[in-house]
Amino acid sequence: MLNQFTWVIYPYLCLSIFVIGHIARYKYDQFSWTAKSSELIEKKQLKWGSLMFHLGVIPVFFGHVVGLLIPANWLESIGVNDHIYHIGAVYIGSIFGIMTLLGMILLTSRRLTIKNVRKLSSTSDIFVNILLVIILIMGCYSTIFTNAVQPDFDYRQTIAIWFRHLFMFTPNADFMIHVPWSFKLHILLGFTIFACWPFTRLVHVWSVPISYMNRRYIIYRKNKV
Repeated sequence: MLNQFTWVIYPYLCLSIFVIGHIARYKYDQFSWTAKSSELIEKKQLKWGSLMFHLGVIPVFFGHVVGLLIPANWLESIGVNDHIYHIGAVYIGSIFGIMTLLGMILLTSRRLTIKNVRKLSSTSDIFVNILLVIILIMGCYSTIFTNAVQPDFDYRQTIAIWFRHLFMFTPNADFMIHVPWSFKLHILLGFTIFACWPFTRLVHVWSVPISYMNRRYIIYRKNKV
């Protein structure tokens, strides 16, 4: 039952909260749908932390998409064998993963150590930052160290199949039985942040400022009185 709850019930619960929570927040609390920028208080750490995080997290995201959603035999059919995939996933993935982690550490340190930024931070802001740091640490640890210690483990034959079965509504928790603990923790924390997502500032990810390019100019007039 614990295995079923951890790898079937809990993921579906988190994804349900993710979807329903976003709908409810957008419908009833649109005014809080913001990133709540603190750039006016401190810029230097924000600039470098945000730059490293966002430049790193995009390749990391697409790396997860390829590794989890695209079957290994599909990649082999277009010439991407295990060796080529291993180079991309471990070496290139590690570079962008570490970049993302360093950026998140810098942003979290800024939020906790700069007094005025900390005062403007809610409990959810601090929680999300710390949770993201832990997720990234476990992701980097799994990619760099677990793969080196257990080279015979292939997450594309276990985690990826389990993950795809979730979205096909044919979940099978047995695929996760022999998965190393570092991967398991990384996955569980990942689903946890999906459940927290609708109730934090992470919702700003979905707000693409397309209308910003066509906005009207703001005109300032001096008051002569």
